[in-house]
Amino acid sequence: MSIEKTHDRLDQRFSVSYEYPVCFTRNILAADNDLLCDTIMRLSEPREHRVQVFIDSGVIEAWPDICDRVERYFSARRGKLKLEGPPLPVSGGEQSKNNRNAAESVMESIAGQHLCRQSYVLAIGGGSALDIIGLAAALVHRGVRLVRLPTTVLSQNDSGVGVKNGIDAYGVKNFAGTFVPPFAVLVDFDFLSTLPQKYWVGGVAEAFKVAIIKDPDLFTYLCNNAEALRDREPVVMEQVIRRTAALHLAHIATSGDPFEFGTSRPLDFGHWSAHRLEIMSNYEIGHGQAVAIGICLDSYYAFRQGCLSSEQLDAIVHGIRATGLPVWSDLLERKTSDQLDILAGIEEFREHLGGELHVTLPDGIGAKLETCDMDAGIVRE
Repeated sequence: MSIEKTHDRLDQRFSVSYEYPVCFTRNILAADNDLLCDTIMRLSEPREHRVQVFIDSGVIEAWPDICDRVERYFSARRGKLKLEGPPLPVSGGEQSKNNRNAAESVMESIAGQHLCRQSYVLAIGGGSALDIIGLAAALVHRGVRLVRLPTTVLSQNDSGVGVKNGIDAYGVKNFAGTFVPPFAVLVDFDFLSTLPQKYWVGGVAEAFKVAIIKDPDLFTYLCNNAEALRDREPVVMEQVIRRTAALHLAHIATSGDPFEFGTSRPLDFGHWSAHRLEIMSNYEIGHGQAVAIGICLDSYYAFRQGCLSSEQLDAIVHGIRATGLPVWSDLLERKTSDQLDILAGIEEFREHLGGELHVTLPDGIGAKLETCDMDAGIVRE
């Protein structure tokens, strides 16, 4: 008796190696600073490289001459770099990520310049603008080379050095997005000098986040220098940015899941409630401020679960507060039909992870554990 084969199968397996530099500098558009030019040219035969530049409108407001500086930089490097059109503004801030037309507008501009996959998009701005520009660059021709120039603390130490792009939709943070490593990241500390205080301290929350679960020495440094960070001491902030960026890069390279196919998200510690708080406040609470509150909430939960001592919890809350970041919002107590609104963030986070809940909690300072369940009773406390 013969058995008819009802299906067939081919197994495919391959790996792709990714590499990109993260460089730290000052005055990147100065006539004698060749970092941007050398970075773009680093992998190619000598030729003129086509580059289109998009700039966060907030950066243009703070640095009114930046478009002229970009044009002068490129003009001085004819034969190596070709600026395709004038630099174009892109609205920044979290509200801009709710506008799905923003990425479409960037794609339309790229199409208008007829960029190819060997061309470059230079994105200058904070995290939201980089998300919008990065998503557009990832979609055009399935990927135009993206060079990021992050201009805020948060984008220089976290989002701008990673491999993700995303926009908000349907009331959900980062609902639509891609995983595409940038061609390069160039961090210019000079841009921090004009940051409003909200965004200066906001990025420190991401430093606390990664230090609490990965680096006790950095946590101690943050706590010991909290007032210096609040008072805008540049040397301290630059040290924090370098160390935090290095921790984020190391996690991407060594976690075994750089594109987050699994359900574990250790670098989202404190974020399940933070994302919900941003939406509940109509983005009046900034991302960094929301993360600071989320860290305190999850640290208290870890304390109640016996994972943190009272002294460790106090150190976290005091350190965050001393930088000028919030540790509480009255929105945490807002209810609908006798149910805390913030708890909706747990289910949204579960969906974002892929259906199975994994919440990262500190296990002492410098270590972590994951829980697949959150006791709503403890959260209500």
